[in-house]
Parts: sequence; C-alpha cells; structure tokens
Amino acid sequence: MPGSKSDQCERSSGAGSPTQSCVYKLPKRNLSLSDAGTYYCAVATYVTQTERIVQPDLLVTAELGDDVTLQCFYPRDQTSYLSWYKQTVGQNPELISSSYKHSQDVLFYNGFKDSPRFTVHGGEGRNHLTISNLQPSDSAMYYCGRTQVNKLEFEKGIFLILKGSKSKNRTVVQQPVSEPVQPGDSVTLQCTIDTETCAGEHSVYWFRRGSGESSPGVIYTHGNSSDQCERSSGAGSPTQSCVYKLPKRNLSPTDSGTYYCAVATCGEILFGNGTKLELGKQHC
Repeated sequence: MPGSKSDQCERSSGAGSPTQSCVYKLPKRNLSLSDAGTYYCAVATYVTQTERIVQPDLLVTAELGDDVTLQCFYPRDQTSYLSWYKQTVGQNPELISSSYKHSQDVLFYNGFKDSPRFTVHGGEGRNHLTISNLQPSDSAMYYCGRTQVNKLEFEKGIFLILKGSKSKNRTVVQQPVSEPVQPGDSVTLQCTIDTETCAGEHSVYWFRRGSGESSPGVIYTHGNSSDQCERSSGAGSPTQSCVYKLPKRNLSPTDSGTYYCAVATCGEILFGNGTKLELGKQHC
C-alpha cells in the first residue's frame, strides 16, 4: 500500500486560502480474470493549523461612514494573548485591544477605550476587528498580534484607506504607460499630486494588484517625500505640485498588473486612479 504521498501533490494559491491538488495512481500489470472488479480509492488526510498569524487582506478600501471588519486568524494551540495595534502614517503604533484567547473579555486602550465604534470578535482561531461609522482618522495600518511564551508576533498588517476622504483641492493623478513594454524592458511609473500647502510631512505608498488577486499589496513606500515637491504661489492660495516615481527594471511577466499610488498628506490619504502595466511578447 502507498504510504505518505505528499510528494505527488501540487500546491496552488489563489484569491482565497492555499489549496493543493493530488493525483494517486495504482498500476496494474499482466491482468487476469481475477483482477476484474470495482476499485475504490480512499485517502486518509488531516488538517493542520497555521503556525503563524494570517491577515488575508493587505489592503482594504472603504467609504466614510461604512462599517468594515479586518480579519485575523491565529494558531489556537500556540497562542496565549491577542492584540490589535493601529499605526497612523508618521506616528508610533497605538495599542487598540488585548484579550486572552479563552476569554470573551476584550480590553481596549488609549482613545479606543471609550469608543463604541471599535469591537473585537474572537474565538475558534479568529480575532477580527470591526470599525463602524468610519472616520478620516481611521485611515492607517492595522496589525494583529499574538503572544506565545512572552514572544509578541505580528503579520504584515492591513492598510485601511478611506476613498471618501478626498478633498476638492487635493488630487492624485497617475499617467498611463505611453509605450508597450516587453520582458526585460525598464519603465518608470509616475504619479502627481497637486495640493494646497499644509504643515507636516507626508508619505507615499505604491500598491500592485496582479491578475486574479482580490486586493492590491503594498510593494514600496517612499517615507517622507516633501523634498520632491515644488511650491508655487499665485493669485490664490499657495499650492505645491509633487511628482513621485517608481522605477521598474528588467521586467518579467510577474510584474504585470495595476499599480496604485497613495499619498498621505494633510491628515488624509489620497488614492490614485491606477496605472495598468501589461507586458507583451519578448523581443525576438
């Protein structure tokens, strides 16, 4: 009888959880009449838990006033305490909540302690954070953490962007790629923001959504990029124009997708309209 045949399985990951397809074969040679009959295949398998925290969505976009749930899954047998942290662009992380995995009681901290808009739903390997009636200040990175033997671990986090927070005087424009590109080429993606002058620093993020992906993932951050802006003053209020570039060299088919530029400035995050990058056939 075949034993472990995990080497005959191929893993594939799509929009949901990773899956695998397995094919098992039973060779029958030099057949005789005694081999006639019905053959049944039985597979003994078992489910293993994830060994780390999983936040399936790297980027979540929502409108002002919406309710949103940020998902977090954790290994039940290897976790003692759970927590949520919020990191607004340019600021230190803030502790939102903490809980013991076997308890329904959740403790909230800082400004979240008296806010009914934040709730945590736990149990059975889940530690989901729900934010209701979204406000502009909710745009941030959210990290789900777990503690095991005095060790605090995090995943990559979820970037929550509020699309309804755009201002008439602040827009992000992304230019399309002017020429077709092939594998091995180089291209520079660009986005421009025209905004009223405001105090404080701002940061720039680039996201990419590949074919078949449910949501874009963060691929690059500029940090403080105020040195890439030029100020101009006219008859009206002073304005500044900022141009941010993302060079892509030695392109391969995996670079295909739609690239989004997001700029955190003046207390809000502005989301660009996206630049589609399609790779044609390789040069002969």
